[in-house]
Amino acid sequence: MQPLKPEDLMSLETYARQRADFRRQAIAHKRRRTVHLGPHLTLLFEDRLTVQYQIQEMLRIERIFEPEGIADELSAYNPLIPDGSNWKATLLIEFPGVAERRRRLVEWRGIEHCFMVQVGSLPAVPGIADEDMERSNDEKTAAVHFLRFELTPPMRAAVREGADVVFGVEHPRCCVHTALTPEQRSALAADLD
Repeated sequence: MQPLKPEDLMSLETYARQRADFRRQAIAHKRRRTVHLGPHLTLLFEDRLTVQYQIQEMLRIERIFEPEGIADELSAYNPLIPDGSNWKATLLIEFPGVAERRRRLVEWRGIEHCFMVQVGSLPAVPGIADEDMERSNDEKTAAVHFLRFELTPPMRAAVREGADVVFGVEHPRCCVHTALTPEQRSALAADLD
């Protein structure tokens, strides 16, 4: 997938007029690209549309219209677009209560480095976490991380041919595996060359 360029974005005025429709489209698109690993871990697989929506919203909220500000947003978010050999996801660690969330973020320290994906019977590959910056410290993990899953050529071919895809996390305090639905697999297959 190609990175977004300034000309791919709507002006603030155009976005204001088209926001409701674009938002509906983006939310429906994200639904097919969202994978829950149990009740507390969510992987939102990014692509050009999800990133464009995020940028448009940031430009709108922060009233950014200068070329330099737009370039900064593109620079920050374009790395989340997969390049044809990988999947990129935002990991959300979600607990409704503040006290439980604090406790679990301590217990689950390092969980972002424990993700994997397996395609069919091929060997699993690990997720690569937070390449842009470390989001955890010696005491706890963060509630949001960014993961990249680099697929081998045989894995990419198997995904396109309809092989099962399983994402998992294997951490001492949390072990969950989830198979993609056919709809999810089809959505993520579109990201691959």
